[in-house]
Amino acid sequence: MEFDRKTIETLKEQFDLIINIEKTENIEFWYARDLQKVLGYNNWQNFIEVINKAKVSCKNSNVQEKDHFIDINKMVQIGSNAIREVKDYMLTRYACYLIAQNGDSRKKEIAFAQTYFAVQTRKQEIIEDRIKLINRIEARDRLKESEKQLSKNIYERGVDDKGFAIIRSKGDSALFGGLNTSQMKDKYGIKPNRPLADFLPTLTIAAKNLATEMTNHNVIEEDLYGQDSISNEHIQNNLSVRDMLSKRGIRPENLKPAEDLKKLERRVKSDEKKLLEKNKVEKYGKR
Repeated sequence: MEFDRKTIETLKEQFDLIINIEKTENIEFWYARDLQKVLGYNNWQNFIEVINKAKVSCKNSNVQEKDHFIDINKMVQIGSNAIREVKDYMLTRYACYLIAQNGDSRKKEIAFAQTYFAVQTRKQEIIEDRIKLINRIEARDRLKESEKQLSKNIYERGVDDKGFAIIRSKGDSALFGGLNTSQMKDKYGIKPNRPLADFLPTLTIAAKNLATEMTNHNVIEEDLYGQDSISNEHIQNNLSVRDMLSKRGIRPENLKPAEDLKKLERRVKSDEKKLLEKNKVEKYGKR
């Protein structure tokens, strides 16, 4: 469906006017009854059918419905100053996007909304990917630093690079229920020359870091010396962390591998660049 410039500007203004902001968390949301009107639905019952279809789409995408479709009741004036309670929803931009996708595409308002909320949803996806990337990089950097410190500490206590690799692999074996570093790489399909941590979920990286920090602490505090004593210490610390996770029903070796950290970083940068270019075109027009 083609739109002229005036129609686009009018529809965008209508959609922008019904944006609400949750002040505590500074989160955008929309009320379903406001959205109903700008999407060209006169009957609430007809619009509820669209909302229900959108909920199904949400579930099919393995997304928590309750995070995006929040049931509320509010008081509205129905004439002669009478007020009654009606059902409504607070909707996230993702919920609005799904509603637009499940609406009557013959309506110009629906056709426009599909693009309007797709752009907003894409921005949010990119932001979430950026946060995910930052969290994993920060966790990965903390692990690198703690392993670097461990390497330095044990080198001063008679352990060479080969011994450090053995200690680290035995620690992994304790954390991953008997699977050493090489075996975990095989399980995840990681090339031998790539670091295991680049494919671990943030939780597992944090677990490895905690065990390593504990080893660093005790190596110094207990003045441990030699490969055997330090190796035993590192094994015990990883077992302790594993036990803590197990009590919460988490088995590190059973967690799905995360997206390759290098690929994630490239993808986020590429998506952000494309979005910037798209915004420039939308703002200044094609030249």
